[in-house]
Amino acid sequence: MKALLVYPRYPDTFWSFRHALGFTSKKALSNPLGLLTVAALLPAEWEKRAVDMNVSALDPQDIVWSDLVFVSAMVAQQTSAREVIELCRRLDRKVVAGGPLFTSAWQQLGFDAVDHLLLNEAELTLPRFLADLDRGCPGHLYRTAERADITRTPAPLFSLLDMTQYAMASVQYSRGCPYDCEFCDIVVLDGRRPRTKTGPQMIAELEALRGAGFMRGSVFIVDDNFIGNRHLLKAEILPAIAAWNREHGYPYRFATQTSINVVDDEELTRLMSDAGFGQLFIGIESPAAASLAECNKLNNRGRDQVAAVKLLQRRGFEVMGGFIVGFDSDDPAHIFEQQIDFIEQSGIVTAMVGMLTAAPETRLWRRLEQEDRLLPRGSGDNTDGTTNLVPRMGIRTLLAGYQRILRTIYSPHSYYRRIHTFLEEYRPNPELGIGFRRQGYRLLDFFRCALVLGLRDRARGQFWKTIGSALCRRPGLVGIAVQLAAQGYHLRQVSDRIQRLQIEEQPLPSRPGSRRASRPESAAPAPTAITG
Repeated sequence: MKALLVYPRYPDTFWSFRHALGFTSKKALSNPLGLLTVAALLPAEWEKRAVDMNVSALDPQDIVWSDLVFVSAMVAQQTSAREVIELCRRLDRKVVAGGPLFTSAWQQLGFDAVDHLLLNEAELTLPRFLADLDRGCPGHLYRTAERADITRTPAPLFSLLDMTQYAMASVQYSRGCPYDCEFCDIVVLDGRRPRTKTGPQMIAELEALRGAGFMRGSVFIVDDNFIGNRHLLKAEILPAIAAWNREHGYPYRFATQTSINVVDDEELTRLMSDAGFGQLFIGIESPAAASLAECNKLNNRGRDQVAAVKLLQRRGFEVMGGFIVGFDSDDPAHIFEQQIDFIEQSGIVTAMVGMLTAAPETRLWRRLEQEDRLLPRGSGDNTDGTTNLVPRMGIRTLLAGYQRILRTIYSPHSYYRRIHTFLEEYRPNPELGIGFRRQGYRLLDFFRCALVLGLRDRARGQFWKTIGSALCRRPGLVGIAVQLAAQGYHLRQVSDRIQRLQIEEQPLPSRPGSRRASRPESAAPAPTAITG
């Protein structure tokens, strides 16, 4: 059997960092982890090819070569996924689809006609499909409410792709999150009980990365909350990673996602720093207490979040923050300025601000469905200036405020000032030595940045002022300053595009909290984005 595994293309979003990658020799931000894990779960005797459309175009001849085409995607990749599925249909090849796009929204987004849908976790649904395939009677839909034992999950087949084409590599340690934020779909997809891999598994995956040619760089541990099981982290996982990283001369700088209460455990953050962790993505969401209460963001309530961020920076972490506007509790007269002030004061350089969006089957989705406030479909990207819900403050007010936030925080003056604020606080672990600090841009990449940001860009004066300040005050951090400047260039390009969006107003239901008669999807109002 010949299997072609395809990862659809991402649109040009904040998360793609496509404009920043232009300063490097890399083609994409990170490898498709789920797809490569599925490849490892397929029978060893099968022939396998993988195509990441973010790195290279999909050749129709690869489809013709295959017996089955496996497609895995996030909701934001739905447009490209449809194109892949349609091409396979025209070339008379069956499609096996799975991943978050299909698990959470295959009906809502109209993927019913896909030949074989493998929902939930592939460790459980893929064997059932393969057994039916062997019997000559593969079914249409495979799903389960059970959770996989990921201590039995094999290492992804990184060797199917050219790992040198990625700016960072992705691995996974755990699934699930103990918290239950109203807007988050993690508890829907992965549950609330964190399931973890073992220390030997994690080391085996790092070895597999090196074996696939990813010799040095950033490794993103994609867990939705890395610290879900602190005891195991401190007792086994972090010491194992630290020993491996030290033994190999610290080739990898780790990043992950976690909740803000990581700051409360000084021992844990010390172990993470010693292991080589340098970046943490944290869901700040909002500086407004009422909005945090509304979305059940328990860990963030009742604490000085700015102080927590600065403490993490002093412990050696670059904090990347996620922010949301559009909660029912948000006061439109104040929330946008509150978000701007928080981002400026905290020195969070990479601030990802999005408009509240209801992911399928979340508690937010179900509540808004009852209130008749859901709009059809949705892009799956809460940072593209659109939403799939009717906000209390009105969509025009929300979009205008969202645009104001982006216009402010990604303006060259504000962005470069935050780099300076961050570098003033940041204290990387000195024990990690030059092997850790050299994770900045290579010399050739620096010249590319200097050519565009230092000569052609309208903010070239601020670029050189920032780099000069770093050279004088923190010379070991110049590489990080250049990286952040390049990321800012990308963020500004995407922000400029969002500034041109307009969205039609959608009225609230006449009686909030009650559900009117259901409308067919074709009749429901949809957000309209118009390029001005």
